[in-house]
Amino acid sequence: MKVETFDQLQRRIPERIIEHAVRGMLPKGRLGRALFNHLKVYKGPDHPHEAQKPVELPIRDKRIQKEK
Repeated sequence: MKVETFDQLQRRIPERIIEHAVRGMLPKGRLGRALFNHLKVYKGPDHPHEAQKPVELPIRDKRIQKEK
């Protein structure tokens, strides 16, 4: 049996660490397997599911202002 350390796995397949963590949080049954099959994990910040036309909204103040 071959054992791989966390550092080795992180260098080789970093997505597997996130998948393992998420799988542990999901229900243990048919629903959990179905949800896990829809999970998509990508290695970096670039992925094919970008927003179509993001618009930046300016925030004048960090406090919520009540209108009178």
